[in-house]
Amino acid sequence: MRKANHFLYLSFLLGGFSVQAQQSYTYTQENKDFYDAVNLYNEQQYAVAQILFDKTKIKNNNDEIQAESAYYSANCAIRLGQPGAEQKISQFIYDYPTSSKQAQAYIDVSNFYFSQGDYDQALRYAEKINEDILSPADKDRINFQKGYAYFNKKENSKAKNYLEKVDLEGTYGNQAKYYLGYISYANNDYTQANEYFANVESVEKYQERMGYYKADMQFKSGNFDKAVEEGLAQMPKSTEAEKSELSKIIGESYFNLKQYDKALPYLLAYEGKGGKLSNVDFYQLGYSYYQQKDYNKAVSEFNKIIGGNDAVAQNAYYHLGESYLKLNQKTQALNAFKNASEMTFSPKIQEDAFANYAKLSYDIGNPYKSVPEVITDFLVKYPETPYKAELNDLLIDSYISTKNYQAALDVLESNRTPLNKAAYQKVTFYRGVEYFNEGKFSLANGMFNKSIAERQDNKYVARATYWRGESEYALNRFSDAYQTFTTFKQLPQAQNTPEFKSAEYNLGYAAYKLKNYSNANTHFKSYLSVVKDDAKKTDATLRLADGYFVTKQYWPAMEMYNSILNSNSSYKDYAAFQKAVAYGFVDKNPTKIEELQKFISNYKSSSLVDDAYYELGSTYANSNQTSKAIETFNQLLTNYPKSNLASKAILRQGVVYINANDEDKAIERFKKVVNDYPGSQDAIEAVQNARIAYLDSGRSNEFAAWVKGLDFVDISTAELENDVYTSAENQMAQNNNDAALKSLKDYIANYPNGLHATKAHFNIAEINYGKDKVSDAKSSYESVIKRGKSEYTEQSLVRLSNIYLTEKDKANAKRVLTQLEADASNDTNKLFAQSNLMKAAYDEGDTTTAAKYATILAENSKVDKRIKADATAISARVAIKNNDTANARKLYEQLNTIGTGELKAEALYYDAYFKNADKKYDASNKTVEKLVKEYAAYKYYNAKGLVLLAKNFYQLKDSYQATYILESVISNATEFADVVTEAKTELAKIKSEEAKRNSSVK
Repeated sequence: MRKANHFLYLSFLLGGFSVQAQQSYTYTQENKDFYDAVNLYNEQQYAVAQILFDKTKIKNNNDEIQAESAYYSANCAIRLGQPGAEQKISQFIYDYPTSSKQAQAYIDVSNFYFSQGDYDQALRYAEKINEDILSPADKDRINFQKGYAYFNKKENSKAKNYLEKVDLEGTYGNQAKYYLGYISYANNDYTQANEYFANVESVEKYQERMGYYKADMQFKSGNFDKAVEEGLAQMPKSTEAEKSELSKIIGESYFNLKQYDKALPYLLAYEGKGGKLSNVDFYQLGYSYYQQKDYNKAVSEFNKIIGGNDAVAQNAYYHLGESYLKLNQKTQALNAFKNASEMTFSPKIQEDAFANYAKLSYDIGNPYKSVPEVITDFLVKYPETPYKAELNDLLIDSYISTKNYQAALDVLESNRTPLNKAAYQKVTFYRGVEYFNEGKFSLANGMFNKSIAERQDNKYVARATYWRGESEYALNRFSDAYQTFTTFKQLPQAQNTPEFKSAEYNLGYAAYKLKNYSNANTHFKSYLSVVKDDAKKTDATLRLADGYFVTKQYWPAMEMYNSILNSNSSYKDYAAFQKAVAYGFVDKNPTKIEELQKFISNYKSSSLVDDAYYELGSTYANSNQTSKAIETFNQLLTNYPKSNLASKAILRQGVVYINANDEDKAIERFKKVVNDYPGSQDAIEAVQNARIAYLDSGRSNEFAAWVKGLDFVDISTAELENDVYTSAENQMAQNNNDAALKSLKDYIANYPNGLHATKAHFNIAEINYGKDKVSDAKSSYESVIKRGKSEYTEQSLVRLSNIYLTEKDKANAKRVLTQLEADASNDTNKLFAQSNLMKAAYDEGDTTTAAKYATILAENSKVDKRIKADATAISARVAIKNNDTANARKLYEQLNTIGTGELKAEALYYDAYFKNADKKYDASNKTVEKLVKEYAAYKYYNAKGLVLLAKNFYQLKDSYQATYILESVISNATEFADVVTEAKTELAKIKSEEAKRNSSVK
């Protein structure tokens, strides 16, 4: 309510008290200064008067004159605001206890301050007045002054106490009635207020205020028709400020009468308190527009209600949600309904809002909770709701539509009912696919088995069967995989699945791994007859060619390799190498040599160049071109000293020298193999070849002396040792893995440095890895690596890398990956090492190394989509850190097309981020909505996306959405400190701005 300028209505002349000299004093020359001072005092020349009063007090011998002079001097000090003025009054009272001015001193000082509007000082002196000696008139005046002073201080209770002592029929009566009426009005005692106001209604100077108070009292009493009548009557007599207040009364009265069209003009005319409207004011405006179906304007008012937590706010947010729905702004509606559903002021509104919130969550996704959780929470809270059937149906579909399969699985497994079986089948299937894509093949296999077991939907039985085969293949269970893929093809719904087109391809691979090349060729040929995917077509062609090659069908193999050479495949180097090797098997060694030489010249950057050197050297050796063979092997050793063929090249040189009857050089080569690659299969073969060379040269004693110094071979027990190891391998061949494991461990125990120790450690590791005994496998793989480079090193490094990465053991992962990158002969393994070293470097803040690897991977044509996406993401992040916005935009655009899972979520976030930077706020919001709906599982980018959403909404003038979303992030994303900090900063900034127009915002 507005403040009245009550002081303007005082009817008496305050401060008009003049000093009259006592007529009993004789006007003499001695008293002249006193009378001159009195005249100056009455003329308000207090400084000069005070000097004369002080002079008279000293020089005049008349006690009364002295007392009067002291009294007036003290009054001058009061009026001049001199320090110690109050003490002078007190001193006067103490010095002249019999003076007739005793009582008047405090009265005059109180009157003076009252006339100056200094009510605190007036009260201080008025409280010192002895009212017993006052005349009725003075007492009436003092009580009024006290009452008014307390009224001005807003101490209405004390004001009322003094005003009620005023003679209501006397000089100050009308004023006392007015203020008593106002106090009653302020205390909502409208009966008493009306009574007082009625007594002064006829007084002209009060009439202009009466209309407002009467209108407001009628409004507060619920007499809205009367309030409108009084308000409209008062409007022409009011000032501009008063019209704002009256507009509020009239508008809100019409609002309560549900006459929203009449309410609007007056509600709009209200200017608020201090120029600020409140949440209630915005609600009334918004609801009036809502009732007139003007939903855009309704939203523009409702969404100014920030931080509301009362019945009005709940109602406002509910109708804000309804308005958003009418405008098809579903994301905004979801937030509004969520907010209303969290308030308990109206249970009916709460339930309806919750139902709408649940339905919208299903429709567009939910950034705060998984959709199944939202729907389940609603059904638990309202088990008898009329929406039960509808939401039960949505619950089933929501498990799939959100793609938040783990959250859905948690909900389903805590509520296993027949109703949820179909949903459980689908969710376990999709969660299995997620596990598979994350490289967690054992977990994936378990999920696929669960999905198959439900058998609610035959199509999902087929799909889960296919993916079970994929997971078995990834676990090196090739026989199981082949059987599973075969079963898949026979299932009734298999042909209706997207996986069916890949069945022959996977059967081909499984058969190939089982070395059943005839079957493999059949499957690959079948696949090639229908395949349309260029990448898979190339791969299947290569595998078919390899199948022909292994089954000694060399001309068909070369025909397949030629088809690759005539394509744009990045595997031309492999096809060219294989084709060259094939010529050797069709008795065309000169052609083989020529093709290998061309290969070395044409494919200098290929990872197969060392293979080509080795094959060329071997071909020379087989053709008895000894010097060329030795020279070619030396080229391999010089150019590729870390090649996994290096030990074989040295070994082969030794064999060449034996055949050339140069035993000394042969022995030197064999010893180098043993020295540089101890414990490897090549070292074992080198010992055996060295034995022949020593024997041929009649130096068996030297051989015996040399062998005694080797810890991995014992010639005297070699035959027995071979028998023990062969027994273990036989068990493996029969898939008796438990028996094989025991035999292999026995072998290691008896022959810790035996001929087959490295291979035994590797096989133990592989069996344990397949049984998901990761810790045991890890130990055995490490043993393989510690025993030096061998044919088992690379695969052990790959396995260990995966184990350490899964365990998040960064130090060991980096160690093993670095070795894998250096030693890998297989392109895929090298790329795997480089991609993970790139990610490790980025995580450690080494952006230079991360960017280097990202560039290497991006430029490699053999990189698959997943690794390419990782490299693109790292490059984009580095660009962001370096403020290279143009490059970051380009890279995130690329990532958006190739990324999956979390990388796709990241790409979508930055797509929205750059649109926000370009001030394309609506477009940015659309992208965030997609991120929230389709990638809800990636909470970090969801949280960042919500902050972006809030920023967009604020720029779109939707303050409610902005603040509500930020508050939700602050409450629910506590695990992401950086996001919460950003949200708090943004919220503080928005609230600071909103507080300038909304009095409810603190």
